[in-house]
Amino acid sequence: MVFCFKPYLGKRIAITLQILYMEIQEIVAKQKEFFKTQQTKNLRFRKMYLEKLRDLILKNENLLYEAIDKDFGKSKFDTFTTEISFILNDIKYYLKNLNSFVKPKKVSTNLVNQFGKSRIYSEPLGNILVIGAWNYPYQLSLSPIIAALAAGNCCILKPSEIAGNTMKIMAKIINENFPPEYLYAYEGGIDETTELLKLKFDKIFFTGSTAIGKIVYKAAAENLTPVTLELGGKSPSIITKDANLEVAAKRIVWGKFINAGQTCVAPDYLLVEESIQEQFLEMLRKYIQEFKYEQDSDHYTRIINQKNFERLIKLINKDKIYFGGNFKAANLFIEPTILTNINWNDEVMQEEIFGPILPVISFTNFNITLNEILEHEKPLAAYLFTNNSEEKENFIQKLSFGGGCINDVMMHLGNENLPFGGVGNSGIGNYHGKFGFETFSHQKAVLERATWGEPNLKYPPYSEKKFSWIKSFM
Repeated sequence: MVFCFKPYLGKRIAITLQILYMEIQEIVAKQKEFFKTQQTKNLRFRKMYLEKLRDLILKNENLLYEAIDKDFGKSKFDTFTTEISFILNDIKYYLKNLNSFVKPKKVSTNLVNQFGKSRIYSEPLGNILVIGAWNYPYQLSLSPIIAALAAGNCCILKPSEIAGNTMKIMAKIINENFPPEYLYAYEGGIDETTELLKLKFDKIFFTGSTAIGKIVYKAAAENLTPVTLELGGKSPSIITKDANLEVAAKRIVWGKFINAGQTCVAPDYLLVEESIQEQFLEMLRKYIQEFKYEQDSDHYTRIINQKNFERLIKLINKDKIYFGGNFKAANLFIEPTILTNINWNDEVMQEEIFGPILPVISFTNFNITLNEILEHEKPLAAYLFTNNSEEKENFIQKLSFGGGCINDVMMHLGNENLPFGGVGNSGIGNYHGKFGFETFSHQKAVLERATWGEPNLKYPPYSEKKFSWIKSFM
């Protein structure tokens, strides 16, 4: 006798999802009710929980290191410098600046509204959903959460299930120490995220791929929910003959291969002036070897999973390998790989690489190269290495990109006074520093008028004289 369990299993999974959906519905409802109590608007309340989160991160620091190491072999050094330090600095920044951020901003009042006072009030949006990413699972989950809490909101965090161990440790830390009606971490995969997106939030913040970003955007539109989408794209790095080549090579190798290239703002491809290409390629090789991005190096991250590993291997054209190209499926290792003789039609140039593969395209005319970049989608980041003032100006004025650097890569993320976000296909909205506070706030305009001294111009009955006076104000 043959038994078929599939219908039973499918029904059981559906029932389990229904129960989970009901639970998260209840938590979202509780958060909406809790927000109405006005407690989250209290400055001392906000600071208390920001300090609590800081203390919990410090207390559980080793557990955070262990979880991310299990997920994709990230070292303590890289985890602290690229994740934990960002989170701690964010908390420090908001604790220092919250008082000034929440103060009503006085603005001038125009002649028509005299005698009056005009102010802008920053008020929290309400109930926030943050969907984190796997490549920097702590930073890209908790940094937006910190900004949202600082702005006075209640939050649901959905960490990425792809980095399963970090998802579990974040959920444990948050759910065991914060009231769910204020902050809650929701575990699960695609099904759970799909159910979450059916609910109405006051803001959705998503970090991830452009393809998934479109799905989130579409789901949000059903409830007219505003979104911030931190996506990606093919971020170029241009190196001209007027660059300091040693500095350029060192900084690009670090920025490209940290986290095994699994960084949304990493240089995706290089555009190198033909006259210095051979010299520059040798410098790239030198620094890859010097930095010891090798299979047994504890500072070289492995690829997150088999699916991404196989996707990346297909992008390596063996006939175009200048350096590297080796890989080992057993431990998801891909050697830093440089590809040359690349053109815009190659497969590796059709999508964001998100791995340790670096295509190099040569050019002879800087301005033509800028025009070629303009023919493609706007990237999340762009980088230029040169000491030529005209090239710097043309780069800034001609190209549209989320953010970037001249004579460095990725370091613009470390300045909380700069906004971080995409443009066009690479994202909507931004955060970091005061920009994060503003992302999760509504700027409420209030005009307070005096009850005396008002001319009768705007009230009926109208006359030619009143009309002349009104026109004279324009």
